[in-house]
Amino acid sequence: MGAACCVPTASPVPVLGWAGAGQRAITREEYALFQALVEREAGIHLSAAKQALLVGRLSRRLRERELSSFSAYYRLVRSDAEERVRMLDCICTNETHFFREPRQFEFLEKQVFPEWAARAAAGGMPRRIRAWSAACSTGEEPYSLAMTLLAHFPPSSGWTLEILASDLSTRALGQARAGLWSIDKAREIEERHLKAFMLRGRGPQEGVMKAGPEIRSIVRFQRVNLNQDRYPVAGPFDLVFCRNVLIYFDVVSKARVVHRLLDQLAPGGYLFLGHAESLTGLTDRGRSVGPTVYVRADELGRAGLEERRGGSPTGRTS
Repeated sequence: MGAACCVPTASPVPVLGWAGAGQRAITREEYALFQALVEREAGIHLSAAKQALLVGRLSRRLRERELSSFSAYYRLVRSDAEERVRMLDCICTNETHFFREPRQFEFLEKQVFPEWAARAAAGGMPRRIRAWSAACSTGEEPYSLAMTLLAHFPPSSGWTLEILASDLSTRALGQARAGLWSIDKAREIEERHLKAFMLRGRGPQEGVMKAGPEIRSIVRFQRVNLNQDRYPVAGPFDLVFCRNVLIYFDVVSKARVVHRLLDQLAPGGYLFLGHAESLTGLTDRGRSVGPTVYVRADELGRAGLEERRGGSPTGRTS
């Protein structure tokens, strides 16, 4: 965890927007300590504007641990690895939905999958696809990917499909493993996929939608901190999804994560970022081939991918 640090004991300075039943005040010095801790542990940059958010999300943990100040809670998370995980669970934002950024799924279905199917039929690639959803949140992304892959590459045709779904938040991973959502989420999924891969709750489970056994069978969940030096994953992967995560990192952390993700790509593999994210200014190792979709630049000349896919350097269009 690094060198020991003195925890300020000054009287709390009220923070605009923190007030609420059961919430604690936080000093500027305390907030700075949590900013540094969260960035060191998770690569997430908390700006000054996030101060009220941190107070709101951590106040419950202070009450549950019967602590009277953020200084006391900071000392706890410094010394208790399990509590650090809980703290990060509280801070993480797990907003997502099924088939988010549909242009990327269209890119897969219209450009990538036909090419893979043709290559496999010609004996140019094995009938095996491995994907990594590197920030899977509550599971909508990996299960969307599972539905899309199974619809195009069914195991009955000899294909083996594997999806690793990981997240920093153990709480989000627990929800993802359960594979349960409100039936309201069904409106995010095409009818063909709903009928083929989802189950509708009856009786006591009325109003609940559950991931069916076919998609559950190809998704495996694991906690991974993208800010750690080495990722405990068994790559390489043909598809890596890391969407709407880099926006929370500072520039140095973004570049570090991007390089590690590119290292996990199999030859000819694709990296998918969020619509507001780009490799521009972070690395010259990736080349854009679709809507925030990248391949490794060192493969383009060898495979002739640039001409076939209309690629351009790191997010820039020609």
